[in-house]
Amino acid sequence: IACPSFRGNGEFDLTKNYLDLVVTYTTLMIILSRIEERKAIIGLYNYAHEMTHGASDREYPRLGQMIVDYENPLKKMMEEFVPHGKVGELFVLQMVYPRRNLSADQWRNAQLLSLISAPSTMLNPAQSDTMPCEYLSLDTMEKWIVFGFILCHVALNSDAAALSLWKLALQSSTCLCLFRDEVFHIHKAAEDLFVNIRGYNKRINDIRECKEQALSHAGSMHRERRKFLRSALKELATVLADQPGLLGPKALFVFMALSFARDEIIWLLRHADNIQKKSTDDFIDKHIAELIFYMEELRAHVRKYGPVMQRYYVQYLSGFDAVVLNELVQNLSVCPEDESIIMSSFVNTMTSLSVKQGKTVKWKIREIPGRVAYTSVSKASLGLADHKELGKMMNTIIFHTKMVDSLVEMLVETSDLSIFCFYSRAFEKMFQQCLELPSQSRHSVCFPLLCTHFMSCTHELCPEEVNTHMHTKTQFVLSLCNMFLDEMAKQARNLITDICTEQCTLSDQLLPKHCAKTISQAVNKKSKKATGKKGEPEREKPGVESMRKNRLLVTNLDKLHTALSELCFSINYVPNLIVWEHTFTPREYLTSHLEIRFTKSIVGMTMYNQATQEIAKPSELLTSVRAYMTVLQSIENYVTIDITRVFNNVLLQQTQHLDSHGEPTITSLYTNWYLETLLRQVSNGHIAYFPAMKAFVNLPTENELTFNAEEYSDISEMRSLSELLGPYGMKFLSESLMWHISSQVAELKKLVVENMEVLTQMRTSFDKPDHMAALFKKLTSVDSVLKRMTIIGVILSFRSLAQEALRDMRFRMSRSLRSCGCFVCFQVAMNVYELSSAAGLPCEIDPALVVALSSQKKNISPEEEYKIACLLMVFVAVSLPTLASNVMSQYSPAIEGHCNNIHCLAKAINQIAAALFTIHKGSIEDRLKEFLALASSSLLKIGQETDKMTTRNRESVYLLLDMIVQESPFLTMDLLESCFPYVLLRNAYHTKQIHTTRVH
Repeated sequence: IACPSFRGNGEFDLTKNYLDLVVTYTTLMIILSRIEERKAIIGLYNYAHEMTHGASDREYPRLGQMIVDYENPLKKMMEEFVPHGKVGELFVLQMVYPRRNLSADQWRNAQLLSLISAPSTMLNPAQSDTMPCEYLSLDTMEKWIVFGFILCHVALNSDAAALSLWKLALQSSTCLCLFRDEVFHIHKAAEDLFVNIRGYNKRINDIRECKEQALSHAGSMHRERRKFLRSALKELATVLADQPGLLGPKALFVFMALSFARDEIIWLLRHADNIQKKSTDDFIDKHIAELIFYMEELRAHVRKYGPVMQRYYVQYLSGFDAVVLNELVQNLSVCPEDESIIMSSFVNTMTSLSVKQGKTVKWKIREIPGRVAYTSVSKASLGLADHKELGKMMNTIIFHTKMVDSLVEMLVETSDLSIFCFYSRAFEKMFQQCLELPSQSRHSVCFPLLCTHFMSCTHELCPEEVNTHMHTKTQFVLSLCNMFLDEMAKQARNLITDICTEQCTLSDQLLPKHCAKTISQAVNKKSKKATGKKGEPEREKPGVESMRKNRLLVTNLDKLHTALSELCFSINYVPNLIVWEHTFTPREYLTSHLEIRFTKSIVGMTMYNQATQEIAKPSELLTSVRAYMTVLQSIENYVTIDITRVFNNVLLQQTQHLDSHGEPTITSLYTNWYLETLLRQVSNGHIAYFPAMKAFVNLPTENELTFNAEEYSDISEMRSLSELLGPYGMKFLSESLMWHISSQVAELKKLVVENMEVLTQMRTSFDKPDHMAALFKKLTSVDSVLKRMTIIGVILSFRSLAQEALRDMRFRMSRSLRSCGCFVCFQVAMNVYELSSAAGLPCEIDPALVVALSSQKKNISPEEEYKIACLLMVFVAVSLPTLASNVMSQYSPAIEGHCNNIHCLAKAINQIAAALFTIHKGSIEDRLKEFLALASSSLLKIGQETDKMTTRNRESVYLLLDMIVQESPFLTMDLLESCFPYVLLRNAYHTKQIHTTRVH
């Protein structure tokens, strides 16, 4: 290894490459010595070579001897580097390293990296005599110094400047990076080497003193540096964001800032993983994300405004550098012919540069460093060491050419943090600390951004690594980036959920149920009645939480909104991330998590308890959902996401039986509750349908129900339910109701089949009272028929409430669908009915019921099916008189119905008849006329009965005929009067009205 030594300003790249070569060689030997099985490995290699090629490797003896010789690599290399004892290259660092290795206070006093400290010089180009050294890595210089003076240790005893430089490096760090996460413990290695060298006792004492100094002060010094750099980089990034044109003259400041910050981050990463001190406070930096974030912001400015910088430096090279260089060349006292030709070509190339040349500029600029390097070699007659000003200018020109041609390479050189790839645990720990601290969460996006650095984590001396380990490394980096973005989205989702919970609580306070106590207190206050217990705290009114005497009082909502805005800034910082040809979109992570959480929250807010069959009232759930949606809509103020898409995806899924994950939705929960809980209690006689109230109401029974049916079935609750479920959900509810009706109809058909012979005779004997009475006694399961028909009527009444609520909600969107239209062909009519039913409009024939009944299995001929349908209507008609003996069959004008729900028979008879005879293509009107004739004849016989128990609610049952006709679109009052005397109906209404008045 040989290199000309010099103490002045020379060609920077040649000096740097020489020192890098020495450090690389030393590092390689040290790492090799750390491989415990190195002898076995080379033995296996030689054996494999012999098996493959038939002979051992010719260089195997030399390789084996090298392994033996370098058992203690540093000791062996100290002997090898005796000819290099002058280490002239290291003395160049006397001007650079002490200036770089200053304390934060010194940086602060010098206003380092500040563009606004001297406004008058803001537009002046940043200049230095040692331009490339200003952004040179501090870690690299420390490696040069430590390894250089260990290998050439004689200078430490003979030169005070060398000793001072070496001690300064030892005091700054306790370990150096050898390769990725492999470190070299400086003090221990140096002490072990020097302890065996005579006359080095002072150096050993110096090493121990430096170690104590490093352990006690290095951590705090670097902590203060990071603190200073956070504010300095923030100021620099803010100014450049506002005035990107300053990137031209102040490019040196940008790369200095990046390099300084990179050095401090890597120092912390390396030392935190190799702590030699009991106290770890100096090695835990919860604000490291902020520093990395401002680095990324500066990098983004350079990438975005790269053309601005290139344009500036093309003009600078041709308009200033070329003129100055030409003057320096002209003033050279001696300039050989070859060098003169090179310099002239150099000046001419720079002078001819122009922005308009485009890519040609870069090709010309790439020739410049090679020409400069020629003047630095030992054979050149014109030595840069003898012409310091020319050397300074050459280095400055090379920096300016890099600003035109190598911005990406400069970013990698000064700010590459791909080393985090090999400190994954520390990397993840830093990320978690960042999320835990609300003030730092806005900078959390720097961690996924750092994953883009990992593309340069391979080493240039190991090109085969790209092919052998790239797939594994790619998967690791992609999973890491995915984890970071997923955790950020989860954190934001949790904050949003907490805010939604708070807002739902506030909305709940505004529900009508909470105002009863307030109204009661106001009424009692007017009447001066004492209410409540003495000393009972007064309930806070809604809105109290917004009243503040001092803005410094921060509520929980304030904290949540602040934390959310900080985190959303991070999520919204970049639209996309490209990591190894994979594109990540942070906002999509948040959108996905919001959809999942919104889905779970809606289902959770139903508070459905399968054991107790408790569920939230639809109106309360709707209030909570609206509060939740209001919060989600406000997220658009923080992040550029389409929250409408979230609503559409989630709410549309909730209108189906199961969501996309196969989980139950509010549609399935409410459908199940209304069918299995509310309507089942109706069939058990605990609840009745009150037409006057358009609601189901609890009846006084021994076992009180755990819920109030009216609070779940009145018109406001049904409207809320229809708004929650939407047309699709209401359709599913209707289909479920129709399935239950279909099951009841199937059972009714079985009963008809059992009594078919008797019913067939009764169908033609309605004008023979005595014969009808005899036949009626032969019928079986009469009560079962009426009960099942009543259940069908109750279900249809509930569906009618649901359809009315749906119609109210959708009325404005379906104004054109006012009625179903006139009769047309069967298929067209059913299509019209189905469309109208979906909009909640009433139909003469219920399409859902037709579909449900037509889907039943048919094991008999259509003619038999039609006959059974006709006989079913006969069975119901002749069974009506038995209702008069039921004590619960009494009609109540207040509720416009009967407490045992027999008034629902009117709807059941009409709807079932319309559906059955539509399926069998029979005449609905004729069959209902037949039913009316049979029912009238049967009810008229009650008037001839003398048993009061049998006829105690005769008038109430008479009214059932009127309800059937009023409910039917196919029957008229004229037809009823022809079958049944109207005077009986009038007297029945009058009697019930008088009875009700007396009771009240």
